[in-house]
Amino acid sequence: RQVKLYFTASPTAPAAGSTAAAGPTPPADVVARYQALTCSNEDERKAALGTDRPQDWTVACDRDRTQKYLLMPASVVGTDVKTASAGLAGSGGATNVNTGAWVVNVEFTGSGQKKFTTLTEETIGKQVAIVLDGVVQSAPSTNERIAGSAQISGSFTQSDAEDLANVLRYGALPLAFERSQAESISPTLGKDSLHGGLLAGALGLLLVVAYSFLYYRALGIVVVTSLAVSGGLVYAAVVLLGDAIGFTLSLAGIAGLIVSIGVTADSFVVYFERIKDEVQSGRTVRAAADRAWPAARRTMLSADTVSFLAAAVLYILSIGSVRGFAFTLGLSTLSDVLIMFIFTRPLVALLVRRRLFSASRFSGLSPKTVGGRASVEPPVVATRARLAKRPAPAGQKRES
Repeated sequence: RQVKLYFTASPTAPAAGSTAAAGPTPPADVVARYQALTCSNEDERKAALGTDRPQDWTVACDRDRTQKYLLMPASVVGTDVKTASAGLAGSGGATNVNTGAWVVNVEFTGSGQKKFTTLTEETIGKQVAIVLDGVVQSAPSTNERIAGSAQISGSFTQSDAEDLANVLRYGALPLAFERSQAESISPTLGKDSLHGGLLAGALGLLLVVAYSFLYYRALGIVVVTSLAVSGGLVYAAVVLLGDAIGFTLSLAGIAGLIVSIGVTADSFVVYFERIKDEVQSGRTVRAAADRAWPAARRTMLSADTVSFLAAAVLYILSIGSVRGFAFTLGLSTLSDVLIMFIFTRPLVALLVRRRLFSASRFSGLSPKTVGGRASVEPPVVATRARLAKRPAPAGQKRES
């Protein structure tokens, strides 16, 4: 990338008080490009992709896309600039008091100074365009022949002056890229990777379901149905976001969904283990489900909050495909919270009211099964009542 300084032959952008620039005739194709240039977003993208060689006639727009220029071949290039800095202009004289106006001071190399002096001789009363990457950064008018350092003045703010100084100072560095490695891949690679990611997700889901049925027995029904509802909710959210903001599900996004299966399973484990603890203490399954929910709810909300904050920070600080992973992970975490409150908890409360669910063979939640003790009632002490011998009423005989 190079900064290119050259004077404009554009009749639409003369210096104040001057007539149209006279000079060499531009090529017809460049004139046609200039007439067709509208400085729209599409034109800016085309300019960014153009060659924009210093030795060619070219056309360009300014940074605000309000003015277009027909530009002659460059007389001074960026490597001719030694340094540039922004500062406050002085009023001159012995005191050299600052006027408060921001200017840009430019110094040139030895050979660059000769080129720039010649350029200023040829462009007195005309504009000189400073171009970076096909965009006119500034187009000051030449007031006089400059044999030394140049000073660019105008209605600059401090930010404007510093930006232009940076363009001149750092844009002068010629950058070249060397290709270190090139590899051609099959267009089916992405499809194969997608199938591999979906297969990994399905395998992980099957393992979670199998573990749930083996360890929690009837509670595995809650796990399967909750995961199904959660998957449907996430799928609907992805489809809606795709239509609304153009969200696409990448391989990294699929990885986030696979990780979210574990996040959702953790919530089930917390709740079910709390139920088992209550049953182990001797309570019925129905009472245990009611008493376990408040404590499990706090734990689940804390874990989901940490997971969501981690996903949010990763999304803000990362770029590229990693943001897709963070987005789907955060979306699945929100889905987990919603599913636990509006589906999982009501489903458990409904199932524990069924007599079949309370059977130890079916649910595995009897005190004996979970390693606890059965509900112990206070011992009943049977006492033998003694029949007191009472005197018989008068007129009656006592029977022995």
